[in-house]
Amino acid sequence: MRKGAKRKGAAAAAAKASSSSQENHKEEDEQQKTSKAHRAKRVKASKPETEPEYFEDQRNMEDLWKEVFPVGTEWDQLDSVYQFKWNFSNLEDAFEEGGVLYGKKVYLFGCTEPQLVPYENKNKIVCIPVVVAVVSPFPPSDKIGIKSVQREVEEIVPMKEMKMDWVPYIPLEKRDRQVERLKSQIFILSCTQRRSALRHLKVDRLKKFEYCLPYFYQPFKEDEFEQSTVVQIMFPVEPPVVCEFDWEFDEVDEFTDKLVEEEALAEDQKDAFKDFVKEKVREAKKANREAKEARRKAIEEMSEETKAAFESMRFYKFYPVKTPDTPDVSNVKAPFINRYYGKAHEVL
Repeated sequence: MRKGAKRKGAAAAAAKASSSSQENHKEEDEQQKTSKAHRAKRVKASKPETEPEYFEDQRNMEDLWKEVFPVGTEWDQLDSVYQFKWNFSNLEDAFEEGGVLYGKKVYLFGCTEPQLVPYENKNKIVCIPVVVAVVSPFPPSDKIGIKSVQREVEEIVPMKEMKMDWVPYIPLEKRDRQVERLKSQIFILSCTQRRSALRHLKVDRLKKFEYCLPYFYQPFKEDEFEQSTVVQIMFPVEPPVVCEFDWEFDEVDEFTDKLVEEEALAEDQKDAFKDFVKEKVREAKKANREAKEARRKAIEEMSEETKAAFESMRFYKFYPVKTPDTPDVSNVKAPFINRYYGKAHEVL
C-alpha cells in the first residue's frame, strides 16, 4: 500500500473518532440540560400559591387603657379583666379635636367594678375595667389611701411606698423618640410591682395592694367624713361586738342595754363597752376638728393659681364601649369613683 493511502486512512479514522466524541458530548450536554430542566420544573411546581395576609392597623392609643394600672384590683383577678378584648375607643376619641380631653393635661388611673351583666344570652359576673381621667395642670395627688372593711385604721401613704407613680404615656406613633424630648400631656398611674414576685410578699403587704384607692384631697369641699357623726365600733371580746354608733342620735346607756337585750353583749361587759364607745367618739370628734383646721390652713397658704387649678379640675369616668365580642356594660355605668374623688363630672 502506498504511504499516501495510509495517511489518508489514519486521518479518516481520527476524524471519525473526533466526530463520535463530539456527538457523545452533545448527548451528555442534552441529557444534563434536560435533567436540569426537569429539576427546575419540579422545584417551581412545588411552590404553593398563598393569599396575601392583611392585618388591621393598630390605633395610635389602642393600648392606653391596658397601660393604666387598675388600682385596688385583686391580683388573682387581673387575668379575668383582660380575658375580653375591651374597646376604649371613646377614651381615644376624647383626645381628638372636639373631645373633652383634647389639648389638655390629663392624669389617668384605672379601677375595676365587678358587675352582673348580660353576655352570650346569660347574666355573668364580670370584672369591668374603668379609666378615670383627671384634667389638671399638676398631679392630683402623690398619695394612695388604704382602707377596707377589714382594716380598722385608714392609711394615707406615698404612692412610691406601694410602687406606684405617675408616668408619661407615649402614643404608638411617637415611641421611637426619646421620652425626655416629648412634652407629654398624658400621664398614667403605673405600678412596678412584678406579679412573679408576689409569692415572696407577706400576706399583709399583699392585701394592702388590694385595698388601695387613688387618693385626692379637695380643700374647697368638706369631706363627708368630716361631717359624719357615726363611728365604727369593734369591741374586742370573743366573738367581737361589731356595730355603728351615731353620737348625734344614739345614747350610750340605751344603746348598750339594747345590745345586752339582744344577747350581743354580756351583762358584765356593759361598763367596759360604754367606756370603749366614749373613747371612740372622742377620737372621731378630734379627727374631725383637725381635718377642718388642716383644710382651713391649706386654703390660707394656697396661691391664687393653685386655687384656680383646684376649682377648674374635672373628672371623667370612661367605661368600655359596646361591641359584639364583649359584655354590655351600658346599664351599670355609675358616676361614683371612690370615697376620695366622689363623683365624676361626666360618665362616658
